[in-house]
Amino acid sequence: MGSGGKGSGFIMTLPVDMSTTLGNAWFPNPLFTASGCASSGKELAQFFPLKEIGAVVTKSVMSKPRHGRPTPRMAETPSGMLNSIGLQGPGIDAFLANDVPWLLEQKARVIVSIAGETIEEYATLARKLRSASGISAVEVNISCPNVENRGLVFACDPDASRRVIDGVRKTIGGELPIIAKLSPDVTDLVSIAKGVVDAGADALALINTVLGMVINLDTMRPHLGGKTGGLSGPAIKPIAVRAIYQVHAALPKVPILGMGGVASGKDALELILAGASGISVGTASFGNPRAVIEVRDQLAQLLSAKGFTTLSRAVGYAHRSEEGVSL
Repeated sequence: MGSGGKGSGFIMTLPVDMSTTLGNAWFPNPLFTASGCASSGKELAQFFPLKEIGAVVTKSVMSKPRHGRPTPRMAETPSGMLNSIGLQGPGIDAFLANDVPWLLEQKARVIVSIAGETIEEYATLARKLRSASGISAVEVNISCPNVENRGLVFACDPDASRRVIDGVRKTIGGELPIIAKLSPDVTDLVSIAKGVVDAGADALALINTVLGMVINLDTMRPHLGGKTGGLSGPAIKPIAVRAIYQVHAALPKVPILGMGGVASGKDALELILAGASGISVGTASFGNPRAVIEVRDQLAQLLSAKGFTTLSRAVGYAHRSEEGVSL
């Protein structure tokens, strides 16, 4: 920690190396968009250059174009919101032809998020990504209903989640890092995390939204067209901190892309101290399109003020022994 000269009246902060890695992919800073909150980044590009953040994580894309779930699809809740969009999107072919080239033109680093209804669909998506150039990593969103197993969510089933990641890894080869996005709606998150890492995941994304519901008091029926939706925003941050802390304690060498209610540098630092190597900002961007940039800058100031010279030293710092660890 540095300070200004005697009587200078200002505090100098040391520069912080904000770079991070997920698998073999390097990023200049740890701030990412959250999948589904910025589509493919075109809206946010009006507010800042996309190359200034760690990476754009795209909306989860499926094999074929998809219309999504019935309306209404959104509901505001105390300290958060519910969404029931239902993975609406153009399908992988149109996405690779249009969205990815546009992102690369912006010099953005790109993490493509994929989602499927069957294990074979994930493998098909991986096969198409294998031939695409310029992608930094693939996020495998296994928090989708599994149509092969009576609608059970893949990420809530240890065996199904392992099989999805195994299929993607075998198809995509060893080069492109795989980030498995896990659901918090499980009783034993650590065992599912261990299973997908054993199956070939290089990193984990924690947490996806939390399943919720709102009842409309006028109709006295569920408000959302799809009945249930994913809860995001500040309300879920303590769940994210707990999930990241538990998984990092069990798998300290596996990088975690942390998300869930991050709206400030303080929020981001909390997830990093719990064990996250990267941070995705989602819901906060709806109210403030520059949120991801502001969180990045606030985080750098906080790390410097606390004496950290590198982001990596802060990752998992909350787990240190009582004797303390030098910065």
